Amino acid sequence: MVNERPLTIYLNSQEIVTAADHRGDRPVELAVGYPLNQNVLADRRPPDGVDYDADLEVVVVRTDRSTDYEAKLKKKIRTSGCAVGTAFGDLMEKIEGVTLPETEVRTSWLYALSKRINTTPSLYLEAGAIHGCVLCCGDRPLVYMEDVGRHNAVDKIAGWMFLNGVPAADKLFYTTGRLTSEMVIKTVQMGIPALVSRSGFTAWGVDLARQAGLTLIGRMKGKRFVVLAGEHRLVWDADLSRVEDEDGRSRRKASAAEDA
Repeated sequence: MVNERPLTIYLNSQEIVTAADHRGDRPVELAVGYPLNQNVLADRRPPDGVDYDADLEVVVVRTDRSTDYEAKLKKKIRTSGCAVGTAFGDLMEKIEGVTLPETEVRTSWLYALSKRINTTPSLYLEAGAIHGCVLCCGDRPLVYMEDVGRHNAVDKIAGWMFLNGVPAADKLFYTTGRLTSEMVIKTVQMGIPALVSRSGFTAWGVDLARQAGLTLIGRMKGKRFVVLAGEHRLVWDADLSRVEDEDGRSRRKASAAEDA
């Protein structure tokens, strides 16, 4: 079974959230990524320090400048994310003026990533009840994060990128979860031009992706996928005769994990 624990995140002296975290995995990345993806640290400057107490299950993100967290909290929107995900209202406004990088997305990369990610041992495939997110460059997975909430897994990726100075323009984001409005908003907020999943879409997620010019690809299974936004980035370079379809066992394991 997946081990779920609470993790309380503070921004200086202000408690901003208690997350249902996966066994204290990557707490620093989560604590930094969450306020980044809520646009609380809008200036994108690194925090002055991050303190994690495993016994108290608390992370404190320290910064020497004031934030408008309280004002943003008043504009909070409840989303479809697990554990009552939230996105702040001004992120919706920011979607209107966003310009994502016009980098290409090769179909050969998609097939290679799908096979690699879905055949690599993970808690997602083993136990279900958890979501996985993968930051990729071309056909290479760079970092894999798991959590009980897909929004937490996204925030961990955002925190990891920020703390390690990893650029977003040439990246692709893969998730095991549904392509919802929250997933689209956070991917756009990170500046990543493509979001891919083996799962399905929500109508609002597709609308927002089209509005932001995000390449949105779902139902990525074997030789098949569906692209509902940003198809202009796709380069159809894959030879389908060389692409393996999913065998029954892989398909059943992945489907069981999705259902969980």
